[in-house]
Amino acid sequence: MTQYDLHTHSTASDGALSPTELVARASEQGVTHLALTDHDGTEGLDEATVAAQHHGLNLIPGVEVSVSWHGATVHIVGLQLDPLNETLQSGLSALRDYRRERARKIAEHLNKAGIPGALEGAAKYASETMLGRVHFARFLVEQGHARDMKDVFNRYLVKNKPGYVTGNWATLEEAVGWIRAAGGQAVIAHPARYKMTNSKRRRLVDEFKSLGGEAIEVSSGNQHPEEVRVMARLAEDFGLLASCGSDFHSPDNNWIELGKMTTLPPFVTPIWTQWH
Repeated sequence: MTQYDLHTHSTASDGALSPTELVARASEQGVTHLALTDHDGTEGLDEATVAAQHHGLNLIPGVEVSVSWHGATVHIVGLQLDPLNETLQSGLSALRDYRRERARKIAEHLNKAGIPGALEGAAKYASETMLGRVHFARFLVEQGHARDMKDVFNRYLVKNKPGYVTGNWATLEEAVGWIRAAGGQAVIAHPARYKMTNSKRRRLVDEFKSLGGEAIEVSSGNQHPEEVRVMARLAEDFGLLASCGSDFHSPDNNWIELGKMTTLPPFVTPIWTQWH
């Protein structure tokens, strides 16, 4: 049986499993086509490719690009792209530079709140190329400042809390452009998760399509079946392809597992039907 999971993360960004471990777990869960879509980087793809060959699994090269759009942070997944493309890598490099600056500011804010050493503590959990809020969260939990990851985000890392720093990511046009330059397909990640009105979400989708975006993630991990149907209608309304992905980060999140998503409704066109 063919099983697609087109949105996952490894230790190359903020996942808990190495690319090799991620591929092995995906294979155990029956995934046959896996996209590794780490945040703002493709460093894990070489290792994942070797592991996929070992397990007889089809690996789709991907990325998840952070975007600032009209006051909201949204994510655009790129699938079937060339990770060596210079335009893509130049854009991702700029985002990773910003991530380092943002991490320094988060640490400064936490220090002012009476929590020293956050930058060094978070770095212990991060890869060489990507340091993000999840890594600060792990440090804060380890130090006993919060019960768990959800608690630490609510208390420290969201708006109006001590460790919050406003995101200043790529534009929607840049993100879609980088992915297209690399020969990939741009996908709006988990559109039901963004805290925006239906009309604003439709404006996002409309602009995304006008820029050359091709799909939306109709089915995402831990998503209610009714939300899947609503997102499927959105894809249908705008003539977009449908993708699906667990957004798997860690085995500790037992409500999200590789390959475990609501089945795509029959009236949408899956993105993989365009692949050869």
